[in-house]
Amino acid sequence: MLDVIGAAELEELFSAIPTGLRAAPLDIPGGMSEFEMLSRMGELAGRDNRELIRFVGAGRYDHIIPSVVEHLAGRSEFATCYTPYQPECSQGTLQALYEYQTAVCRLTGMDVTNASLYDGGTALAEAALMALRITGRNRIILDGCVSPFSREIVRTYLANLAAEATEIPPCNGVTDRAALLSRLDGSAAAVIVQNPNFFGTIDDFTDLAAQAHDCGALLIVSVYPISLGLLKSPGEMGADLAAADGQSLGNPLSFGGPSFGILAVRKEYIRNLPGRIVGETVDLEGRRGFVLTLQAREQHIRRHRATSNICSNQCLCALRGLIFLAALGREGFADLARLNRDKAEYAKGLLSRIRGVSLLNGESTFNEFTLALPVDSALVVEKLLSRGVAAGLPLGRYYGGMERCFTVTVTEKRTREEIDTLAANLEEALWS
Repeated sequence: MLDVIGAAELEELFSAIPTGLRAAPLDIPGGMSEFEMLSRMGELAGRDNRELIRFVGAGRYDHIIPSVVEHLAGRSEFATCYTPYQPECSQGTLQALYEYQTAVCRLTGMDVTNASLYDGGTALAEAALMALRITGRNRIILDGCVSPFSREIVRTYLANLAAEATEIPPCNGVTDRAALLSRLDGSAAAVIVQNPNFFGTIDDFTDLAAQAHDCGALLIVSVYPISLGLLKSPGEMGADLAAADGQSLGNPLSFGGPSFGILAVRKEYIRNLPGRIVGETVDLEGRRGFVLTLQAREQHIRRHRATSNICSNQCLCALRGLIFLAALGREGFADLARLNRDKAEYAKGLLSRIRGVSLLNGESTFNEFTLALPVDSALVVEKLLSRGVAAGLPLGRYYGGMERCFTVTVTEKRTREEIDTLAANLEEALWS
């Protein structure tokens, strides 16, 4: 090949790349047998076998996954996450998704939902697009307490549309209601908020829902599903649309994905809902059956009338979410939420008593909270990481002026001993 293209050696192919930017040579050994290769891979994996104590969340959460989830979701009947186009061949999958929709509606307090979307960020963006279509307006008000990752996705979705996103900076880790309401007028299609917010703070947006409705706007609430075992649901707050990321419901971290997106809405907006909805029907003999219905996607109707170009969804991940919810049940789910809250409260009290450490605010939180340090939090978090403790997420990268703040996440998996280890290491990192 080198002779044909006129190159003397392989390195000439990369001559346009500065030497300092080229990848380091790969230390690849010669050929080996399968057994030798597996042994070698085991050795390499062992080099990185550090069991980190994880206190990082910010949208991806380290929860216990009951073994029944893996066992049932791994059955061959559910080995594909693609759309069940042929109902006569897909009654099991369709019924599972129908039950999933029921569970999501009960969880969020909303009327209808679809059979899942990609993830929480794209679900929130689809909610924003729905609001634009429903109201015929062209502006979305984005609370700065919403996850910066989700806000970026919403901005990307709106970038090439005749629409804009007005962002309201947070006020000490809470929604700046005064600033938000000052921008709420007849051009606003919706207000997007998050509960608990990115700083971990809990809020009740019932008042905001009423004020948005008075202006003809919708309220979109992004939620953390596990928190709904204790907190007021979006439906109870008067929200019109609710979005969430389903990873915390029976799905592993898996380096950030895959996950599934939840989007639930009021019944009057069902025909604007993207994706697919599974409905119940009867066949010619009167037997109960399930089918896809109201498929307002470009593969099923005229392209210019489609609500979204969303294609494959995350059925298998959504199925895991359903199994997770069914395995825990109503009381078990509430117990899980309480355990998250209680462990976080213990950690919050312990860490905030360290000299120089303070809480960002005194508001109620669920299982995440934000601490302020006397020094740059990124340096402290890096120091603790070298000791096997992932202490939290530094916020300076996402919020100007918050370089000394970081958010700590405590799930039911974190033990008292691990929380005590975090506290001891944080104090030593600050003052040793």
